[in-house]
Amino acid sequence: MKRKTIALLGNPNVGKTSLFNRLTKLNQKVGNYPGITVDKRIGTLKTNTTEYKIIDLPGTYTLFPSSLDEEVVFNILSNQTNEDFPDLTVVVTEPSSINRGIVIYQQVRELGLPAIFVVNMIDEVDQKGLHIDYPALENYLQTKVLKTNARSGEGIDQLIQNFNIELKPYFGAFDLPQKYQDALHDAKQVFPLATEYLTWQYLAQNSISNLSLEKRSALQRIRQSHQLDIQELQKDESISRHDKIAKNLASIILKKENKRLSITEKVDNLLIHPVLGYVIFFGLLFLIFQAIYSWAGPLMDGIDTLFVSLSDAIAATLPKGPLSSLLINGVIAGIGGIVIFLPQIVILFLFIAIMEETGYMSRVVFLMDRWLRPFGLNGKSVIPLMSGAACAIPAVMSARNIENPKERLLTILVTPFMTCSARLPIYIVIIGLVIPDETFLGFNLQGITLFGMYILGIVGALLSALILNKIIKSIRKSFLIFELPTYKVPDWKNVLNTVWEKSLGFLVGAGKIILAISIILWVLGNFGPNDRFSNPETYIAEANPEFSQEEIDNEVTAYKTEYSFLGYLGRGIEPAIKPLGYDWKIGIGLLASFAAREVFVGTMAVVYSLGEDIDIEDESQKQTLFGRMKSEINRNTGKPTYNFATGISLLLFYAFAMQCMATIGVVKRETGSWKWTLIQTGFMTGLAYLVALVAYQLLK
Repeated sequence: MKRKTIALLGNPNVGKTSLFNRLTKLNQKVGNYPGITVDKRIGTLKTNTTEYKIIDLPGTYTLFPSSLDEEVVFNILSNQTNEDFPDLTVVVTEPSSINRGIVIYQQVRELGLPAIFVVNMIDEVDQKGLHIDYPALENYLQTKVLKTNARSGEGIDQLIQNFNIELKPYFGAFDLPQKYQDALHDAKQVFPLATEYLTWQYLAQNSISNLSLEKRSALQRIRQSHQLDIQELQKDESISRHDKIAKNLASIILKKENKRLSITEKVDNLLIHPVLGYVIFFGLLFLIFQAIYSWAGPLMDGIDTLFVSLSDAIAATLPKGPLSSLLINGVIAGIGGIVIFLPQIVILFLFIAIMEETGYMSRVVFLMDRWLRPFGLNGKSVIPLMSGAACAIPAVMSARNIENPKERLLTILVTPFMTCSARLPIYIVIIGLVIPDETFLGFNLQGITLFGMYILGIVGALLSALILNKIIKSIRKSFLIFELPTYKVPDWKNVLNTVWEKSLGFLVGAGKIILAISIILWVLGNFGPNDRFSNPETYIAEANPEFSQEEIDNEVTAYKTEYSFLGYLGRGIEPAIKPLGYDWKIGIGLLASFAAREVFVGTMAVVYSLGEDIDIEDESQKQTLFGRMKSEINRNTGKPTYNFATGISLLLFYAFAMQCMATIGVVKRETGSWKWTLIQTGFMTGLAYLVALVAYQLLK
């Protein structure tokens, strides 16, 4: 059986991914291109004689890269040794953007690659008031032009039949400007085997990663010798191509009144209105957050119940001991800690996918870009930032939609500052301990404090972005230049496929890291170096001879926690956290909450011998925990552990610290780098420590 590689190439919003799904029938896999986090989508299609490898290349308007996605496209199409170099390129466009599709088609053909041209969304031709002379278009493009509707499957069989088409030699449509001929001649000496247009591409790009350092240096010397500006070269080609294409298409594509576009314009008058546009957008965000909380809640409870039942079943089957404890509190707890986030991730990406499919996401970018750009962020950054108020994990993942690598990185680095729902249990407990339940100007002081913590998260994110924007250098400038697509009904296959890919990516990618750290924490918390851990009853009875057996049993868990490796670590870090007003018991809470912020409350309940299943939503249990914590005395100061200064310090620490291994795992996966993951963790924790230190020292 013969094997061929087919590359799907086209502008964004032309239905290319729908076509890919239709061709592969979801027989596909998604990964990353080597060394970067750009999604790599590959599928297979088998006929009687040939097995086709179908590659869905990232959407692009030109072969001149301005983002990592576009760089991937150029590297594949310009390098015959690339494993994904295609035998045939299928350039996909849609009726109202044929001219832009032709630009990239011509570039591909002039690189020397065979290509056919597909007009997708053919059902919209009449709606958009167009008449296309397809025979004339084929003659102009010197290739086969096919009509498809990826949603209905129309034209797909004919497209597959043309994967083996024999194309005639292509005569280039772009005349290289005369003023660059001398420089081009010198560049040809460096690339004697390359096509003239590929040599031009090398000359008109600043840095091409698949070229050797020697050749890149030679190109730079040629540019300097001829005083070439790469932006000027690209601009000259773009203007020349667009002007010539517009002239040639005048007799091929006739336009009548565009009824569909007028509907889009009417909707846009509302959705991108200077005032109503923001009201509608933030109303939609409110709906998304409500859905994440209300819809995900029962599902998360169900997952929690499922894993509790699984733990109970294993506990009833296996004898009590280290193995059962590892399975229950290490492996199952670790896996449960991953899966329980899945409903929130699914719901968030469901909304994002619908917004993208309908064309509304482009309007969001337009609305928010002007407000976020001064901080080095992008209009698309608003989705991760606002989503971070629910959970940083899906929020960080949603930053994939940001094309510019610097802006995507900045968004990922600052999103965890947003106050997520996992911080809420901590805030409720600490605010209840140190802020009086009184009113000020008719508002509850505790409610005002909680609101202030959310505002603090927003301020922290934006100020951090402002600082990091000065430090992190951008490879390429970012401009808000894009086309607002027409509105359309979402393709539900694409929506569901996107949600599936994102969810599976989280479970597999971040899950491995989360599970490993969960097991490490279990080991540290369930083993100790001496007899105090292995025989706690004896030491408790010696220190408290008046205790009954029941009281001794109640103290065992807390005593073992104190003398576990985790407990020794807590006491080991006590000198470092003492200036913040914390003792070793709070230190254990800080270390344990590395698994997840909300673990702090349960850990404190264990440390204070109340049991780890404390429920702060139960008023009686909450008051029991409050009473025990209020009576606790800090042995370092002789004062109540949870006084006003320590409470504010603790609130500020959790507001800024990177205190969640799940988020760290996702950041590592999304950045593809431990470097930035560790920088983010160090920066946030260092800032949290500094702010908490200043607050405690001023308030004590």
